[in-house]
Amino acid sequence: MAAGLSSVLAASNEPPNATPQDVFDGMRQSFQAQKAKGVHLKYQWQLSGPKGGEWWIEVNDGKYQMGRGKIDKPDVTFVATDKNWVALSNGTLGGKWAFFTGRLKIQGSQNAARKLDEIFP
Repeated sequence: MAAGLSSVLAASNEPPNATPQDVFDGMRQSFQAQKAKGVHLKYQWQLSGPKGGEWWIEVNDGKYQMGRGKIDKPDVTFVATDKNWVALSNGTLGGKWAFFTGRLKIQGSQNAARKLDEIFP
């Protein structure tokens, strides 16, 4: 059975979130405004690799803005490779494992980092 599952997965061209931009586009659909009420946080991503780059999200009391580039004074910055960020987002790489093995670096507030999962599940 396991071999059958891996051939089905290999047969699909790419996972739903194949690039960091796909991940951020998907986050737009998963935003939970009610979980973001009263929250004022700035997130920054620094992703290396061929499809990497910098992205940011600012959550401000139930609303958010998102873009490419840098944001002033982020509360938390995530540093990873493009492939590792996509794997984290797809659930094929666990967050704690990525953190403890150095594949994901979190600079700044750990509480803000955890809040991201509630706001963008």
